[in-house]
Amino acid sequence: MKSDRFYYNIIVAGFGGQGVMVIGNLLAYAAMIEGKHVTYLPVYGVEMRGGTANCTVVISSQQIGSPVVGRPKAAIVMNLPSLIKYESLILPNGLLFLNSSLIEPKETFRKDIEIFSIPVNEIAINDGNPKLRIWWH
Repeated sequence: MKSDRFYYNIIVAGFGGQGVMVIGNLLAYAAMIEGKHVTYLPVYGVEMRGGTANCTVVISSQQIGSPVVGRPKAAIVMNLPSLIKYESLILPNGLLFLNSSLIEPKETFRKDIEIFSIPVNEIAINDGNPKLRIWWH
């Protein structure tokens, strides 16, 4: 008999203006639409735009006791400082989504996680997102 119970958590990290909080919000809202239990916890650095930013999202079929995530199953990292801070925390067999516009894939060291390199800045620029152009130039 298959159980419908599950628990999934993710950390999204970068600097302000990269859409870190938007990504976390979208994940949380999508899970709520699916009828799941969700927590979303944003953390801002000193400056809102340009400072450090990260958020955690926890999605579960059961009630969630805490939004704090110590060892995530997945991480989306948008800049090198975020990779340095969070790569080692990802659980074995976890997922790392890497902004390859700002982080060289060779900067990663884990062999026990799956790494997805996505050129986020190039995609945003090609789609005409003027906010991200500030960070690109």
